[in-house]
Amino acid sequence: MLNWKKYKQNIREEFQDLGFGSRVGNTGNYRLLNKDGSFNVRRDGLSFWESMTLYQVMLRLSWPKFYLITLGAYLLINAFFGIGYMLFGPDAIAGVQVTGVNSSFLNAFFFSVQAFTTVGFGQLTPVGLGANILFTVESFFGLLGFALVTGFMFARFSRPHAKIAFSNEALIAPYQGGQALMFRIANKRRGQLVELSAKVVFSYLENGHRQYEELALERDSVTFFPLNWTVVHPMTEESPLAQQDADTLEEKDAEVLILLTGYAETFAQTVHTRSSYKYSEIKWGARFADIFTIHEDGRMGIDIQGLSDYEEIKGSI
Repeated sequence: MLNWKKYKQNIREEFQDLGFGSRVGNTGNYRLLNKDGSFNVRRDGLSFWESMTLYQVMLRLSWPKFYLITLGAYLLINAFFGIGYMLFGPDAIAGVQVTGVNSSFLNAFFFSVQAFTTVGFGQLTPVGLGANILFTVESFFGLLGFALVTGFMFARFSRPHAKIAFSNEALIAPYQGGQALMFRIANKRRGQLVELSAKVVFSYLENGHRQYEELALERDSVTFFPLNWTVVHPMTEESPLAQQDADTLEEKDAEVLILLTGYAETFAQTVHTRSSYKYSEIKWGARFADIFTIHEDGRMGIDIQGLSDYEEIKGSI
């Protein structure tokens, strides 16, 4: 006979795992969410070409890597076509005598650059059927290549995403006669975020099974986000952290998972960002330092560099 009560409890626990699954969640020794919001799960069994999406790779790269890869591809393509022109013989390109370059490869390479970019100074021209066919193919690939890179550039500039700075550590600090778990965030972009909401989940191992409990926040959303926001979870008697300390959090391989959702006015779209704090990144008996400043014109400001600064409280646990 089916134990309905136990069945419902199992279903409820499955829905509380946030999508990590029991096999992933019950495996300790690594964090579920990296600090940058990426997941610590590898997907094996796929070939390189099956798992790679060029569009996503080019969007996720940092700007220096993007420029280096684009430049490298540009040089390699022109070198490839330059070798192709050389294979048709020294007479495949007319006008090399006016370039002042004695290297046949460099002449072929520079002619390839003119063909690929469709610049064509008029000094170097292809001679013969083979060289002209290769010139036609290269100019076609050049048009497609520049259109592709232009699309990547536009997508990178227009892609909506939040860039929120998190304090390096979460703190267990005094709060209204008790204690509270808190961390600080700030918007690193000049664009405005509105209707920002936070969801904080406490994850821990208990009897070999990963448990997930959403933490009630003093305030789970803010309408405007011009300065910084200290997200606070009061450790009341009902809190999962009420009877915890640094040692028990380590024993349970605890991790605090964070999901932020807001509306970016610049992109006119909803954006998300994620992060987490492992038990080793939770500081007990401390409070955040003041980062507010008042400018000469009377306007309020914050020092983003001091977002993670805190001071220890003497006599605290």
